[in-house]
Amino acid sequence: MNTNYLVLVNKDNKLTDNWLDTIELTYAKDIWGEDMKIEKETRTQFRKLREKLFKDKIYLLLDSAHREIFEQEYIWNKFEEEFGLEYTKRYVAVPGYSEHHTGLAIDVCFIYDGHIISENPELAESKEVFEVIHKNLADFGFILRYPEGKEEITGYGYEPWHLRYVGSVEIAKYIYANNLTLEEYLKI
Repeated sequence: MNTNYLVLVNKDNKLTDNWLDTIELTYAKDIWGEDMKIEKETRTQFRKLREKLFKDKIYLLLDSAHREIFEQEYIWNKFEEEFGLEYTKRYVAVPGYSEHHTGLAIDVCFIYDGHIISENPELAESKEVFEVIHKNLADFGFILRYPEGKEEITGYGYEPWHLRYVGSVEIAKYIYANNLTLEEYLKI
């Protein structure tokens, strides 16, 4: 496989139709014990990240990984019905333009102090836990994809739970150290 770990998918860049021919998808269990697809190296590095965080008493879990177009359509419609169009535009990608289609993006949740933290409002309020998670991401080739204060660049609101594997510890560390988004790193 010849995976482009730096593929840019955002509101202006649709994922190519043949993308799935360039990656190797495998399976991982989500928080509910269901199988979900994820790119193979992304899964390997996520497991290593999870092991490291477990030592810090944070049990990181997958909430979402690869999504098919129809799954993204369902999420879009559900969010629009529950929260309205403006909220949905801020936090949900249009089908075909979602990083989740790549298999390189994951949404995480966690168990901390014996409590499952999985709902977006609870996750957003868990700043101390996410500080620990985010400080460890680059060591495993991950970045925080939608950082706070970068909404104008990414096109999305702050999502501390949305992580992206970029395929290189060095690149991830550079992005983290320089407080960049993927767009800024790629100089788009």
